[in-house]
Amino acid sequence: VQLQASGGGLVQPGGSLRLSCAASGRTFSSLDMGWFRQAPGKEREFVARISRSGITYYADSVRGRFAISRDNLKNTVYLQMNSLKPEDTAVYYCAADPSVRPIMARRSSEYDYWGQGTLVTVSS
Repeated sequence: VQLQASGGGLVQPGGSLRLSCAASGRTFSSLDMGWFRQAPGKEREFVARISRSGITYYADSVRGRFAISRDNLKNTVYLQMNSLKPEDTAVYYCAADPSVRPIMARRSSEYDYWGQGTLVTVSS
């Protein structure tokens, strides 16, 4: 599976961005998808997950502000980020999990495939 993330950039606090991640190489509808992020000097952390059936799960830090979705016809997963804060600044990675797991799977080791990352900077 190849994953290509895009959509990062510079945004002011309170603003919005939508990240996209295009998948290829395997039937997209057979994958659970996730987003992670890594801020400078910090470990990679879980952001959100969407199952192949569309069930979603979020980290507490983004719940209510971010929304993960998928379009199986376009083989793409999205992360809509609203009310952005400076602490959301990070490189955002999409990841794919071909296994059937509970929706609360949030460890990096539970995802087999990773995209290259896209930088999101929240600053005035």
